[in-house]
Amino acid sequence: MEHEQAEARVQELTALLERYNHEYYVLDDPSVEDHVYDELIHELAGLEQQFPDLLSPHSPTQRVGGKASSSFEKVPHAVQMQSLQDVFDLEQVAAFVARCREAFPDAAFSVEPKIDGLSVSLEYHDGKLMLGSTRGDGFTGEDVTANLKTIRSIPLTLKKALPLVEARGEVYMPRENFLALVEQQEEAGETPFKNPRNAAAGSLRQKSASVTAKRKLDIFIFNLQRCEGRVFATHDETLQFLAEAGFRVIPGRKICRTVEEIADAIQEIGGSRQSLPYDIDGVVVKLNDLAQRDAMGATAKTPKWAVAYKFPPEEKETTLRDIEVNVGRTGALTPVAVFDTILLAGTSVSRAVLHNQDFITEKDIRLGDRIIVRKAGDIIPEVLRSVSHEAGSVPYTLPANCPVCGTPAVRDEEEAVLRCPNISCPAQLHKQLVHFASRDAMNIDGLGTANITALLEKGLVHDAADLYSLTAEQLLTLEGFKERSAENLLHAIEKSKTAPLDRVIFALGIRNIGQKAAALLCAHFGSLTAIEAADRSEIAEIEGFGEVMAESVCTALHDPSVQNVLQKLKEAGLTMPYEKKKAAEDTFFSGKTVVLTGTLTMKRSEAQSMLEAAGAKVSGSVSKKTDYVVAGENAGSKLTKAETLGITVLSEAEMLEKLAAPENTG
Repeated sequence: MEHEQAEARVQELTALLERYNHEYYVLDDPSVEDHVYDELIHELAGLEQQFPDLLSPHSPTQRVGGKASSSFEKVPHAVQMQSLQDVFDLEQVAAFVARCREAFPDAAFSVEPKIDGLSVSLEYHDGKLMLGSTRGDGFTGEDVTANLKTIRSIPLTLKKALPLVEARGEVYMPRENFLALVEQQEEAGETPFKNPRNAAAGSLRQKSASVTAKRKLDIFIFNLQRCEGRVFATHDETLQFLAEAGFRVIPGRKICRTVEEIADAIQEIGGSRQSLPYDIDGVVVKLNDLAQRDAMGATAKTPKWAVAYKFPPEEKETTLRDIEVNVGRTGALTPVAVFDTILLAGTSVSRAVLHNQDFITEKDIRLGDRIIVRKAGDIIPEVLRSVSHEAGSVPYTLPANCPVCGTPAVRDEEEAVLRCPNISCPAQLHKQLVHFASRDAMNIDGLGTANITALLEKGLVHDAADLYSLTAEQLLTLEGFKERSAENLLHAIEKSKTAPLDRVIFALGIRNIGQKAAALLCAHFGSLTAIEAADRSEIAEIEGFGEVMAESVCTALHDPSVQNVLQKLKEAGLTMPYEKKKAAEDTFFSGKTVVLTGTLTMKRSEAQSMLEAAGAKVSGSVSKKTDYVVAGENAGSKLTKAETLGITVLSEAEMLEKLAAPENTG
């Protein structure tokens, strides 16, 4: 094919694919079968490979990037991406309407579902997507253009091209995709995301766009931030234009003129929550007239022309049928309520943790009770209270013996917890191995819950060290294993032999010793030999440690079974290297105590590691000794306490900015 013919065909294919993409992902009304789309995209990719000069960054083939980046560049927002003032009842909504009506008696309002996701900005020049960024602190975000391009409902080229269009939208993960992702993470032995919103935020900040693409995110556009080449009078007009330009705009919105109409719309949207394939956490009420918005103005963080009505936590009554007692990896006996299935915050719920005997006694929870259940933060099911007892019921008491191995349980003196003291208890061993192989510990890819169960059932492992003596022949006897999967698992096990000492210590699952404590322990002593030789008082002197943690370390490392595992690990070839990190000098956070609160776009553990590398001490509670509080979205009591104490509050973007400038000492 000649270059001129190829160029014409590329243009034709691009137009066709953009049309089919819009029909499928935005209109939900495809006109061709999937295989037709796949054939066309394959043809286009072939032409672009044959004629590299015809490859455009806006080509449909560029939806899935593969390049990894270690960080995201900061992006200043031309228009501040403000957050909304939250209101929690219809009286507050009515008060907001009254304030607007004082200035504009004829005011009309757009009432829209509030998607529970991650806010982003999309900037187009002459109809081409040039920049996509996160909200950040509202003034500065992060450039995530490559990752946003993987979201198929985001047009790379607008149908209606103007010199400049900046749209704001909410990236979210559909519930179906979230549940599939959680299942994959659990199978892989990874810590699953807690909810779709966190999953969306974590997926959008992946270093590889190809990973983001696999997460199948979506977006709704809810605002026009900037526009050149056309003037609009109302918000409704802007959304109509954005829909015509190819965007997937916020659905279910209504224009209302009275408080009664707004209340009806809120009730209608709230009633639809369970049937939606995505999460909403409230309803946005905003002035429709753009000139009236400008006149109302804004505070430093929130517009005065809009509020977000937040749904109250949903509570439902059900019947408690059973209390199961699970055994954790540290031997803790955890009671779990099993009740008739109810629908809460869009998902079916039939279980909730009851914590311990004190919790059960305080609430007088008995088998057969009618109980009230809700989801804390719309995430974790919890039993609020007992409504009524069944006739003849008696107070519930946890079993005196471990339900798995039968060993008499022991009351923990430090906590209100019963424990099975038998470290060979099968239930503990299974969870210990899952923890040992997890990403933050030895990071043995492919050794998830199901495979560990199979290994234990076959009697191939009796402790963590036995993993290092597994053979391909043994693995091939397990269901689902073939030569390739067996080779991959053995390779991952072999690779873990070079894990640093702090990961090994963490992987042992010592009570009260998390990642941070393991790192502090290793930084102080430098080697396993030195740690084993240290007494309780020496360990307790480590800043960030205490008597309880020191006791846990000494008890564990002097336990014959743990000593046996460590010896076997050494014989298996684990090197357990540890290099003390250089102390962070002259950084903004050197010697400062920092508290993280709210939802961050990065993982909390990632932010903590970055701060500690910069010389900060990361604490879990706010006190007068706290220097800075880093607040993400939906920050709660810790932020309130920080403001009360006059502690400096930083946004995530500000934290990253100061981390990137170590020469700035504040």
